[in-house]
Amino acid sequence: MFTPEGPTFRELAVQALSSVEHGYDLLAPKFDSTPFRTPDELLGPVASALRALGPFDAGLDLCCGTGAGTELLREVCRERVTGFDLSAGMLATAGENVRAAPGLPDVEWVRGDARALPFGPVFDLVVSFGAFGHFLPAERPGLFARVHSALAPGGAFAFPMVAPPRPGSRAHLAMLGFDAAMRVRNALWRPPFVMYYRGFGLAPVSAELRGAGFTVELYALPELGRTGSGAPRCRLLVARRG
Repeated sequence: MFTPEGPTFRELAVQALSSVEHGYDLLAPKFDSTPFRTPDELLGPVASALRALGPFDAGLDLCCGTGAGTELLREVCRERVTGFDLSAGMLATAGENVRAAPGLPDVEWVRGDARALPFGPVFDLVVSFGAFGHFLPAERPGLFARVHSALAPGGAFAFPMVAPPRPGSRAHLAMLGFDAAMRVRNALWRPPFVMYYRGFGLAPVSAELRGAGFTVELYALPELGRTGSGAPRCRLLVARRG
């Protein structure tokens, strides 16, 4: 799963025993050589779906990491793009990855906590990739309310939702094991490192988004295949501000 350019086991262990912010500061220089970077195989179909839903002028990449989603936003937004993240190290790496290019919007990088977004209703599109496991379920309604406040009327909050693994499958057991390991780690060590993805399901998330004032739409991403039951393996969830 890891390339020779990626972090060593020792480096991962040090990161895992740090806070979320400091852990990602440490991981940032090698993050793109880990399996945690959002894959291009996902970004391409999401970009195609967003182009069909646009046009968009101003976009925000929430919890942008090293900028994979920010590059996507530059393809679908016409005027300006903002990358927002808690980790200064990730933002520095993103700034190196996302270079100025003719015909594409420039990017502003902003460091801060997504639970306290410092923006008014100025964005037409907010995207996020792979970050929601860093927020406890009790924090999500507040997070979604802040995103709602950062969107202009009619704006969209979009992110992919991958179908959960089949119960009993290797992927499902791996997810259970990772979740259990994180809970044991946080019970024994401070500061906590919040990364729980098992509870981020379509039904509760959709209800929380509606509670924050959004309407929720789902778009299949057929390029990413289907599950054994025939359902889409991945959907784009689009929450719109009225």
